[in-house]
Amino acid sequence: MEALVKSLDFIIDTASGEHPLDPYISILKTTGVLVVVCAPSELKFNPLGLLTEMRTITGSGVGGTKDIQEMLNFCAAHKIYPQIEVVPIQYANEALERLVKKDVKYRFVIDIENSLK
Repeated sequence: MEALVKSLDFIIDTASGEHPLDPYISILKTTGVLVVVCAPSELKFNPLGLLTEMRTITGSGVGGTKDIQEMLNFCAAHKIYPQIEVVPIQYANEALERLVKKDVKYRFVIDIENSLK
């Protein structure tokens, strides 16, 4: 994360579990925006990270089908891809155990297509 300090204009935070926001705020450029589209029970951050660099935290509910399609089109056009960890269906239980242990770096995507072949 240190290598990314003040490198991003915009971050979309989709993690619904409680997590500190300061590491993400620190990688925003001056006037950068962090959009929270999840619903954690509490947001934890040091307000100085916002005040000293004129950064913004805002929130948004999930959009409808049209909004989601526009977002997907934008991401495809700008080569923006999610960071995920693909888990074969045979390891779904292990993935759940890792979630409980908080041993997850990216979102899990359970691959059921290749398990059916």
